[in-house]
Order: sequence, then C-alpha cells, then structure tokens
Amino acid sequence: MGVVRTDESRRAEIEEFRRMLLSCSGVVLKVTTEEEYNRRQVPAANRNEYTADQKLVCVTSGVSFLGIAIVKKLLLRGYSVRIIVDNEDDIERLREIEITEEVGGRSNITSSNQIGVVVAKFNERRTLMEAFDGCCAVFHTAAFIDPSGLSGYSKIMAEVEARAAENIAEACAATSSVRNYVLTSSLLTCFWRDTSDSSLSHVVDHNTWSDESFCKRKKLWYALGKLKAEHVSWKIAKEKGLKMATICSGLVTGPRYFCVNPHLKGGQEMYDYGLLATVDVDRLADAHVHVYEEMNKNGGGRYVCFDKVVRSPNEVQILEEKTGIHINTISSDYEFRFILSNRKLDRLMSQVHRCSNLC
Repeated sequence: MGVVRTDESRRAEIEEFRRMLLSCSGVVLKVTTEEEYNRRQVPAANRNEYTADQKLVCVTSGVSFLGIAIVKKLLLRGYSVRIIVDNEDDIERLREIEITEEVGGRSNITSSNQIGVVVAKFNERRTLMEAFDGCCAVFHTAAFIDPSGLSGYSKIMAEVEARAAENIAEACAATSSVRNYVLTSSLLTCFWRDTSDSSLSHVVDHNTWSDESFCKRKKLWYALGKLKAEHVSWKIAKEKGLKMATICSGLVTGPRYFCVNPHLKGGQEMYDYGLLATVDVDRLADAHVHVYEEMNKNGGGRYVCFDKVVRSPNEVQILEEKTGIHINTISSDYEFRFILSNRKLDRLMSQVHRCSNLC
C-alpha cells in the first residue's frame, strides 16, 4: 500500500534520487531487502545500526520528489537517513544505483552519512516498527497520488490514506527510539468549509481546520484523505504522548516536479477566495527539517507552508501550463475574501536564518 505511480514517474523519481546522491559527496547508500533486514535482527541491545544520538531518522516514501528533497536536506544537516519503500521493484531499481561515491563539490555532508533503504508496508504495523527501530524521528511524506489525476483519487483512497497514517502514528508511538513524528499534511486541511457562514475569520492559518462533512458533500476526496489522516494522527499522538508536528503544504512545485495533482480539485473556488497557494519543493523540505529540529526544543503543532499565493489570471495561466489543469478565473480586480497566513512557520524560519547568519 503506497503511492500509486506510473512506471514513467517511478523512473523519473529514481533518476532524481540518483542525481541527489551524486550531488552529495561521501554518502553511502545501503539497499536492504525485507528478507535481509529481518535476517540481521539481533537482541535489542545490539540490533540498531545507529543510536538515536547518532542522528538516524526515517523518511517514508523517500524515493518521491518531496522525500528526496527532505533526505538531501537531512544529509546536509548531518543526519543519516533510513528510507522506506513499499515494494521490491523500488528496491531493485535502487540496487542498480547503489554506490559509495566520493564526488567533488562543496557539500558539507561527511563520510559517516548513510542512506539505508528497507521495505515496509503501511498496512503492517509490525514491519513499520522494525523499520523505525533505532530512529529518533520519523517523517511520513507519503500521499496517495493516482496517475489519473483529479478524478483518480477516490473516496476509498481517502480511507486508505487515513488507515496508513494511523498505522504510522501507532508504530511511532510503540517504537521506543522514536521521539518525534513529522507528518506531511496539506493546506487543504485548513480551508474547505461552508463559506456561507459569515462568522468565519478572514484569516486562514494553522489554527483553522477544514470540515469533513463539507469535503464529503463536495466530493473533495483528496482533501478528505489528508484531513482524516491528520485527525487520526493527532488523536494517537495525544493519547500516546508522541511529540508530533504537521506541515500543511500548498501545491508542491519545482524543477523536474511534474504531477497532475488532485490538490487542484476545486481550484476555481480556491482561486476565487484567495486560497490557491504553491510551495517550492526545496522550501517545503527545509520547513520539514527545521520544524523537526525545533521540536527538540519546544516546537510542535501545525505549520502552514506556502511561498506564493496565486492572485491573478496570468499567474493562473502559468500554473495551468505547469500542471495541465484548467482553472476558471474571474476579473483580476476581484477582492479575495480570505487571507492565507504562514506566520508561525515564517517566525521559525526567520529565527533559523538569523542564527545561521550570526553563527
């Protein structure tokens, strides 16, 4: 159970993963089949490749465009990363590019950095706990994107996504080494509500939530899937004492990132209300890493992440050319009802930049 992808998108993601490896000097890639991973298990005192103090983290769906970007940012920050893939085909593709490279460049990645790759099923909690064992944090980046595009993400897929998120959160809570959990959510979990309610605040931020019944009524299945996934994850985190953060992301964009994304279902309404926003994949990856590091102090909770709000027909046209999806627009003089705010994340990122400049 995982991301539904075409062979073409799989090949593109593996190639992007290879590019990332070649850009990072001194990285060791270790590809491990499920059988090999299970066979090497030894008593708990000795079984981990690393201890939590050695900064090992886990990224689900690490061979996706967002997953790859997060992995690279983590490597640059000195972490070792264990990637989860959900099928043996990806393992075989990765084994073809398994490398120990000493590539020139200005990367500050050290030779101790490692990327481990294991297979785990999102519907099998035991395999998830085995994959998480020894990791101090888990980044759950998986989303169920169907190659059919807008119409391909169904009500059933929303339930599948919610169940996967539930298993991930439960496995995190049950794995003693895992201290923090970062879930990639969506901006769609913040603003799909009945806009006829005049009492709604004009500001949409990390404190606002979409309405499940509204999403069901409008058949916004992708928004519903992300919303249910986030709700069930927060419920488990609070019950089990798991420290958690969610990144509510705008539509992901970036070089070589091409996806007919069900995020854009309802695009005209999003645009009309001033809620159509995008985020570059590198900025989104940065946000994941810095939010995680803030969790080690006193951070957590929800964060809205975007870097551009689409506010004109010209900008819509550019987005249409990139995505192949038509979004009807009205006059550019239209006064948008809502204002998107990512002030919580902006404050965090500003602190990070100030610290980097001073250090």
